[in-house]
Amino acid sequence: MGLGQLIGFLALVICLYISWQIRQILLVIFAAIVLATILNQIAIFFQRFRIKRGIAVTISVVLVLLVLVGFFALIVPRLVEQLQQFSDIMPMALERLRSWNNWLLNVIPDQMLENIRGLRYITQGLQSWLDQLINNFFSLLSRSLSIALGLLLFVALTIMLLVNPAPYRQGFILLFPAFYRRRIDQILDKCAASLTGWIKGTLLTMLLIATLSYIGLLILGIPLPLVNAALAGLLEFIPNLGPTLSVIPPALLALSVAPWKTAAVVALYFGIQQFESLVILPFIMKSQADVLPAVTLVAVVICGNFFGFLGVFLAVPLVIVLQTWIKEVLVKDILNNWQEHKKDNQAPQPVITDNKQANSLVK
Repeated sequence: MGLGQLIGFLALVICLYISWQIRQILLVIFAAIVLATILNQIAIFFQRFRIKRGIAVTISVVLVLLVLVGFFALIVPRLVEQLQQFSDIMPMALERLRSWNNWLLNVIPDQMLENIRGLRYITQGLQSWLDQLINNFFSLLSRSLSIALGLLLFVALTIMLLVNPAPYRQGFILLFPAFYRRRIDQILDKCAASLTGWIKGTLLTMLLIATLSYIGLLILGIPLPLVNAALAGLLEFIPNLGPTLSVIPPALLALSVAPWKTAAVVALYFGIQQFESLVILPFIMKSQADVLPAVTLVAVVICGNFFGFLGVFLAVPLVIVLQTWIKEVLVKDILNNWQEHKKDNQAPQPVITDNKQANSLVK
């Protein structure tokens, strides 16, 4: 290894170390890029009606803010009211679960109980889980200042990227060789289209799941239907794991009404998820990025393990962007041309465009 290669390797290691140390900030930057990309697509839509860029951006931001304010004005007061009831109902549900657990212990033979280890500690485990949840909640409140600063950074970056995205995009394109810059510009367009399609499909799915959950829980007479429906819709943002976690709170609350309603709630959520998989997703899949379910599940687990709570929510857009780059650069530009270059005894090269055209991208 030459001196130049050694210096390059050490520089790469240092860059990776610094990136790991500031990974949370990098995630906030990535989240701002995703949101700015989506808002930019809305602004481009308004620009088609010959509206100036500044006015189109203002309309896009105001439109999103109006939707958020309307949501908080209509839904949040009822959510707060039902969350206050939640603190009164949950102890009753846990007591009912404890009684049901004792009844099972008396009915099930002792020999079977030995094969089902841990059944005696269901309620104790739930109680400890609830205590940990409360402790984590207060720890989150104690870190509210850092969360507020991160949110401020996120909003500021989003606005800066949205108002004038061209210099940032051109600066990124300049990092690549001149002959490949037009191709990078095309890949960035495909990333933006994939992210926009994903957020459209995800928001539509979240709304439908929340609506169906609210109607079903209302019919079953489960306490706090609005809170549980909103939770089901929000957790739909986390693929695979979210829908599974959303069934736990309403199932526990159903115990405070009647034990059989717990099974009804599980059946309801299972039916909704099947309806989503067989009807909703195929209908909106045309506008969504095609990401395999197993890939999203692994991505959520890995990002949650390395990057925490924020990584869970950004796992899917990270996978979408990474998948687009792998598909366009590695597969199309290198692997698909490998055989031709192998015949010519040449190393595989990316798609080459005219230098004059490539340089025009950054002028």
